Amino acid sequence: MLIHSADFTCSYVDWKKCPNSPEPEYAFIGRSNVGKSSLINTLTERKGLAKTSNTPGKTQCINFFLINKEWNLVDLPGYGYAKTSKSNREVWIKFTKEYLSKRPQLRNTFILIDARIPPQKIDLDFINWMGEKGVPFSIVFTKNDKPKKTLANIEKFKETLLEFWEELPTIFITSSVTNAGREDLLSYIDEVNGIEIIDIEDEI
Repeated sequence: MLIHSADFTCSYVDWKKCPNSPEPEYAFIGRSNVGKSSLINTLTERKGLAKTSNTPGKTQCINFFLINKEWNLVDLPGYGYAKTSKSNREVWIKFTKEYLSKRPQLRNTFILIDARIPPQKIDLDFINWMGEKGVPFSIVFTKNDKPKKTLANIEKFKETLLEFWEELPTIFITSSVTNAGREDLLSYIDEVNGIEIIDIEDEI
């Protein structure tokens, strides 16, 4: 998939106010400071599209970016630690989970995992919550800049996940430094979009 255009369109803190448009949506979420903004900028090849920061909790709204005027990339607040009050974090996770579990336009959620660290309970808990709610998702390992150092963590995460799941979801391994995994992610979105178009045509 070639990215011809990537435009920020709107932000909301209430999923009910999100645009009632037909474009399919692909959400990106992960633990705070997982490299989400860097990945979004890498995917779209727009350096400043998503705001990057060393401060956890930079994303505080449901942010919509219209890609190629065909589908929406949705940047969600991170879960876990953030430099803000506990009440703020609770508000973020509430409207985020409402969006994920109730938004009809959502086709897939990419859950970002830092490949440099061992499996974290907070990530596993969130993945299991997605499964309980039946929300389609994939796992994206980020910051895989030095594969020899991250391979063991990735394999351990897979092993740990299989303690809860019969089979693994679709997995991508990415690096915003080397652009690794970019084409795989975009091809996957393209494939899901194609399936969606076929389904609509069948109904007609």
